[in-house]
Amino acid sequence: MKVDVLLGLQWGDEGKGKIVDVLTPDYDIIARFQGGPNAGHTIEFDGKKFVLHTIPSGIFNKNTVNLIGNGVIIDPFVLKKELAMLAEGGVQAGENLLVSRKAHLILPTHRLLDAVFEISKGRQKIGSTLKGIGPAYTDKVSRNGLRVGDMESAGFMERYENSKKRHLLTVGQYDQNHEKIKIEGMPFLEYEQAWKEALSALGQLKKVNSEYFLNQALTAGKKILAEGAQGTLLDIDFGSYPFVTSSNTTTAGVCTGLGIAPANVGRVYGIFKAYCTRVGSGPFPTELFDADGEELRKTGREFGATTGRPRRCGWLDLPALKYAIMLNGVSELIMMKADVLSGFNEIKVATRYQYKGQTTEELPYSEQDEKAVPVYIGKKGWDMNLKEVNAYEELPEELLDYIQFIEDAVGVPIRIVSVGPDRSQTIRV
Repeated sequence: MKVDVLLGLQWGDEGKGKIVDVLTPDYDIIARFQGGPNAGHTIEFDGKKFVLHTIPSGIFNKNTVNLIGNGVIIDPFVLKKELAMLAEGGVQAGENLLVSRKAHLILPTHRLLDAVFEISKGRQKIGSTLKGIGPAYTDKVSRNGLRVGDMESAGFMERYENSKKRHLLTVGQYDQNHEKIKIEGMPFLEYEQAWKEALSALGQLKKVNSEYFLNQALTAGKKILAEGAQGTLLDIDFGSYPFVTSSNTTTAGVCTGLGIAPANVGRVYGIFKAYCTRVGSGPFPTELFDADGEELRKTGREFGATTGRPRRCGWLDLPALKYAIMLNGVSELIMMKADVLSGFNEIKVATRYQYKGQTTEELPYSEQDEKAVPVYIGKKGWDMNLKEVNAYEELPEELLDYIQFIEDAVGVPIRIVSVGPDRSQTIRV
């Protein structure tokens, strides 16, 4: 058996949570391999809506094991709230939720540092979610991090206090009063106490040496799906740096984030919206500033699941999509939010860029000096409510033509089309 992978091909918010939920019955294990509570995976079914930030999106299937992998960073406070939210919705995350001992912890001072760093950037802000992601990953690579497995050590709190002192020294260099900075609506000291209390919730979850657990599961013939967070164009190495996240969001991140050998990677599902969105700062060649952009935002309910910020909206960017497919070795595509495009007389698609006097299909190294200007072609739109469509053949001819055009352009088949937020509004091709 091999590990299949599901990840986003744009700037995140593609709808990964819904599709993981749809595919979960086909798998024995769902494993998150990177990111942290900056992710917001939304799942809707039976009139209920859940937003997951850390827990894998397969948690709603009692027969599937869900693993938070070593590449994920965990905020106990956020995790505790997430577990409570699931319980209120009738979902008990008990025996089918496991945590890797090698997953790193987000400390209260990581979130404090995140806020201080963002304030100090002024107009150069990168649009951080202020969840402590960057500082936590910084401690990880500088070998100063605290991991889930460290909680089992008698010296854990001493190491925590040492980390806190080191972080507060850095905060002091920015001339910021940390006691006045609020986190989760609370003064820092109040939040820190709530964080410490949340450690007990994390402590009650079953911890495993995840690399052994997963490889033994493969040997036993178990089917595993690796769930990514954020999107390819936010990858720390291959995204629009520095406006990126702090982890590898590509297929390569599965190997380091779960302890899986490259030879054991199977199918790669790439998810993309029928248009594009982005939250925060950074290049976005097809961004719209007109009524069409506002209509996409309104109809698509394009507001961040984690931050609530309105998303920037624009037409589909084929050069960016091809780039993401190339980096990830995508074998199957999944198109999300096709229903949002209903009602547009014309739908535009960027096929290449004008950049520094040349026409190119390559993403520029940087748009600091000059922006990439998209070159569009127009496709005929459709005016049909897709939310009640149940079969591929029932889709309007114009949408089928749009799908075929994308498949021909990128050379990868589209196997699933989403026509609404509910898990039932999913059409397999």
